[in-house]
Amino acid sequence: MIRVDGRTLRCADVVTAARTGGPLGIDVSIAALRGAEHAWKLAEELSTRRVVYGRTTGVGANKDDTVASSKEHGLRLLRSHAGGSGDPMPPGQVRGMMLIRLNQLLAGRSGISPELIGALAEAVRTGALPLVHRLGAIGTGDLAPLAETALALTGEREWVAGHVPAVPVHAGDALAFMSSNAATLAEATLAAMRLDTLTRASHAIAALTYVALDGNPEAYATPVHEARPHAGQVACAAEMRRLLGMHQTPKPGRRIQDPFGLRAFPQVQGPALDAIHYLRDVLAVEINASTENPMISTVHGDAYHHAHFHTAYVSTALDQARATVHQVAELSVARLGDLVEPEFTGLRPFLAAGPAGSSGVMILEYVAHDALTELRQAALPATLGTAVVSRGIEDHASFSTQAARAATAACTSYQQVLACELVAAVRALRMRDADLVDLPVRDAFDAASEVLDESTDDRPLTDDIARAITVLDDLARI
Repeated sequence: MIRVDGRTLRCADVVTAARTGGPLGIDVSIAALRGAEHAWKLAEELSTRRVVYGRTTGVGANKDDTVASSKEHGLRLLRSHAGGSGDPMPPGQVRGMMLIRLNQLLAGRSGISPELIGALAEAVRTGALPLVHRLGAIGTGDLAPLAETALALTGEREWVAGHVPAVPVHAGDALAFMSSNAATLAEATLAAMRLDTLTRASHAIAALTYVALDGNPEAYATPVHEARPHAGQVACAAEMRRLLGMHQTPKPGRRIQDPFGLRAFPQVQGPALDAIHYLRDVLAVEINASTENPMISTVHGDAYHHAHFHTAYVSTALDQARATVHQVAELSVARLGDLVEPEFTGLRPFLAAGPAGSSGVMILEYVAHDALTELRQAALPATLGTAVVSRGIEDHASFSTQAARAATAACTSYQQVLACELVAAVRALRMRDADLVDLPVRDAFDAASEVLDESTDDRPLTDDIARAITVLDDLARI
């Protein structure tokens, strides 16, 4: 059961929701529901005696237009903003979005009616999915996707899967429901958790390559990393020592110094580990945050207008994570280059085993560099632009939505790079008949060996790469 109370939702819960293609077990806090109802009553009362943005006014540049707080005004807002376009949003992201939005509403500062919250909870619980489009946000509120979701709850929009009984839109519900970046946060969370898995898997893959290349253990030695103790770097070096059974610094390998792909791995992997850790911390705050503008405070008995819809924390954290992961992927491609070089392996060029001129795993470098180039494009910062919209009144955007999409693309490319290195490392270890019996990384070799073809003939490696991707989750847990 996933606890939904506006305070304790975890990034892992969002992943669970995204992967659950049907009913989802949720435990909705009764106390949180009561708090949300209190805020709704307060918002209704405030609208009778003061100006409240989006309730007694228009929105955006229409903020100075006085309107009657009514159901009709709310429906106009939802209909006008439900203009999402492009492809449908992936089902997993929609499920994550709905869970996050439900949790945020249960923080009790939106002023939304209990009926609308209850309908959303029922949709999450039963696995009902509204039709939501991918395009329509720039990091200042996922207005289009959330408006489409709200209209589905009212019965005006179609459902892709399942449905819930339609509920009315009460005065003030519309803007309060849209005032969130829940769709962006869902995609960002799924990408962050995937990047976390891939970086953990990369330790095992780098360790396999280390064994195949007879690496020098001094680069991972405790005294080295105590001298410059960045958290991620120290953690990476410790993980490599664990996987390689380095309880004490062993005798040096065949080279006094390895290429950077091995030697600088902790120094490059470390920033990625730190960046992903920070990204997860940011997202843990955001998925439990009250972002509705205005915020209805039952403690202070008033409404507060603010800018919590702006997600600079999310966009900058995503940019940093993608940039650091790209550098780690560069090292993976570099190690792949070492694995096809006889000087480093003592084997034939390209790990070939057939007649003279056999190509072996030559194509892996091309595939890996292709994927790395795509990753490089995805790693470009999304935060270096801006947008001025709504007649100039909204004059900055975080582009966290675009940063999250780029993070999804980065995951796809990065796993391709890692899979190419894994295929080559396992082949090299098989050809060398390497002794891995006493090393913890033996588990990684066994897991990969179970799915990778043992044939060393020149043949298409498409299936090998695809199978290598399937074991990355297992390698992350070793």
